[in-house]
Amino acid sequence: MKINIIILLLGSFTTLYAQNKESKKLNHDFELELEGEYRYFYDNALFENQKDHFPSFAVRPEYKVEWNKGYESINFKGFFRLDVDDKRTHWDIRELYYQKAKNNWEFNLGVKKVYWGVAESNHLVDIINQTDAVETFDGEEKLGQPMAQFTWITEKLGTFDFFYLPYHRKRTFSGEKGRLRFSSVIDKDDLSYESGAKEWRQDIAFRWKHYFDIFDIGLSHFYGTGREPLFTFDATGNINAFYPIINQSGIDIQITHNAFLWKLESIYRNADAQDFIALVAGLEYTFSNIDRNGLDIGVLGEYLYDERNEFALNALQNDLFLGSRIAFNDTKDTSILIGGITDLESSSTIFSLEASRRFGNSWTAEVEARVFNNINRNEPILSNFREDSFFRISISKYF
Repeated sequence: MKINIIILLLGSFTTLYAQNKESKKLNHDFELELEGEYRYFYDNALFENQKDHFPSFAVRPEYKVEWNKGYESINFKGFFRLDVDDKRTHWDIRELYYQKAKNNWEFNLGVKKVYWGVAESNHLVDIINQTDAVETFDGEEKLGQPMAQFTWITEKLGTFDFFYLPYHRKRTFSGEKGRLRFSSVIDKDDLSYESGAKEWRQDIAFRWKHYFDIFDIGLSHFYGTGREPLFTFDATGNINAFYPIINQSGIDIQITHNAFLWKLESIYRNADAQDFIALVAGLEYTFSNIDRNGLDIGVLGEYLYDERNEFALNALQNDLFLGSRIAFNDTKDTSILIGGITDLESSSTIFSLEASRRFGNSWTAEVEARVFNNINRNEPILSNFREDSFFRISISKYF
């Protein structure tokens, strides 16, 4: 199915380029990242056949060609990972799209990544792209989404984005050897759809964003097949899951006042199987240029609420996130993010650490740690991960 989409996109790009061949000057830019990664899970595995050590290798090529004075371009970002977990061995076209900008509008056609939201701990309104669940635990990595996007930019009324999404991509889950999985190994091909059109159901989305003095606001709506499957568990622990048709309305607000950032994300999602409201609200305060040495320390706090008590992959129903972002603002771009999410109704807590630093002219090292502490065994999702605390280190070379 991916090959058919690639052929269709390349055909569209060839036609578009031929129509603009009078613009002879082309600007090319190619970048390549090679990454070596090692993940170590230091607790005994909860389920049979799970491994502790996961060395892996990833490749991330990027290519961009511009013409027509930069108003038209073709953009490509690829991804491939080889891992001990066969389900984490995967490739993806993160982006491959044609872009045209003119006056106060922009048009994008192809596979693209779009990010919405302002919160740190949970990205509720970010609905366009499917989560690459085997790549990262926190949901930050996304799969490329086939789309047509039209953006209309106005000075007084704000920016309007319209999306046509012709194809749905399923979420991949860890394999038998992998960690951060359920008691039963989930094959993404076993997950069904509510829609008879399955992955080819035609979805649409809209977003408006604008700023008023210290306020940045976004309003969005999505109608189509949800990116998050609904899960049900029977008496024996077997899992049933499907992708529902949903309507999701969202709002995201950020208020910038001196050193404070006040943040809010909230959604209302409607489906035949469930209706619910969820929100993330909090603040970030930054102590800037401490002792005049360039050091910035940000303090973060967010409250997370979700009406769902079942059927959801999200375990953040009534939780508190506290953390700190440290930026050294040095020539090596050293940064650290530490924090923790605790359940206000139980003892479940997840601690996290992420740090990165450049060295040499083209190398970057990253360190990540996730610690699952006192996870409540009655948690339908997190209880499966209670022995999956891990440490990760990666080293990347850029060309």
